Amino acid sequence: MKPISFKRHRFPAGVIRHAVWLYFRFSLSFRDVEELLAQRGIDVSYETIRCWTIKFGPLIARRLKRRRPVPSPRWHLDEVVCNIGGRRMFLWRAVDDEGEVLDVLVQRRRDTEAALKLLRRLLHNQPVEPQTITTDGLASYGAALDQLGLRHLHRPGRLRENNRIETSHLPIRRRERQQQRFKSQASAQRFLTTHAAIYNTFNTQRHLISRPTLRRFRADAASAWATAVA
Repeated sequence: MKPISFKRHRFPAGVIRHAVWLYFRFSLSFRDVEELLAQRGIDVSYETIRCWTIKFGPLIARRLKRRRPVPSPRWHLDEVVCNIGGRRMFLWRAVDDEGEVLDVLVQRRRDTEAALKLLRRLLHNQPVEPQTITTDGLASYGAALDQLGLRHLHRPGRLRENNRIETSHLPIRRRERQQQRFKSQASAQRFLTTHAAIYNTFNTQRHLISRPTLRRFRADAASAWATAVA
C-alpha cells in the first residue's frame, strides 16, 4: 500500500495517528482526546482532532478493511431507529455470525427499497456468497430477497435467532450518546463506516478466549493498525 502522507501538518505523524486511534477505538469525544493529549504535553485543539478524523479516518478504515480475512457466509441483518439532525432515520447493519461488521448504511426509510439497497451493497462488496441470511420479522427483507432470488437463504426469526446483531448495536448506541446524537446523515455514515473497520480490527471478544490468545490477538491488531497507518 502507498504510504499515507502527513505533509503540511504541524504535528508529527505519530501524534495524528494516535489521536485518530483514540477517537475511533474508545467512546471518547474530541474534547476527551484533547485532554488525553494535553496530559502528555501535546497542545492541540479538539477542532484540529476533528479535522484529522475526517481526513485520515476513512482512509485508514479502507486500508484496514482490505487486510481483513474473509468473513463468515452466515449473515445477520437488522435496522434500528436513530435521530439524526432532528430527523428520524434508520441505521441498517449487517454482521456475520462471529460479530464482524459487514456493512453499515444510514437511510431515511424502512421499506423494501432500503432493504434491497443494503443487500445489493453486501452482495457487491463482500468476498463471499451468503449461505444464510437471518433477519427479524420485518417483511421488507423477504420482499427484497425475492427480487434478488435469494429467498431460499432467508431465516426470519425473533430476538434469539438474531441476537448476534441485536447485541452488536450496543457500541453504536454508546457512541451515539457520547456524541449527543449524530448531526447529519453524511457525517453519521462516514463515522459509522470508519468505526466499523476499526472495531472489527480490535474486537477480540475477550470473554471467549484464554489470556495467551488475547495477547496474540492484540498483537495482531496492533500490527494491522501499524501497517494501515504507515
